[in-house]
Amino acid sequence: MALTSQSLGIAGVLLLTIVTIETGGYYLTKVARGAVELTDFQKAFARAGHAHAGVFVILSLVALPYADAAGAHGFWGWLARTAIPIAAILMPAGFFFSSMGRGRTRPNGLIVLLWLGALFLAAGVLTLGVMVLAAV
Repeated sequence: MALTSQSLGIAGVLLLTIVTIETGGYYLTKVARGAVELTDFQKAFARAGHAHAGVFVILSLVALPYADAAGAHGFWGWLARTAIPIAAILMPAGFFFSSMGRGRTRPNGLIVLLWLGALFLAAGVLTLGVMVLAAV
């Protein structure tokens, strides 16, 4: 099965983002060694942000062939292909940016990015799931 040009373009960008996720992993090794001073809250949010980024990038790559197999096109095709990658940006950003700042023990207002990302994730998987079921 060949991917559409839309899916191939998205896949190429997603594959390149894995290098940034690797960089985040290196940062977490510094946190684990005590080379970076963070509160327990900040450590938990750093781990959560890193994990969500990795999982959602992989989920995004997995979703692309399904969108193509279901014949996704137009607005709904765009949503099926891009909402999960958008969530892969917004949710980790919510974890990272809401925990920034020396000694922080609670999220700041940028936690809204996490919830916005959750909406994109839900929109993407629901749209794709319905399209795949409709193609059966």
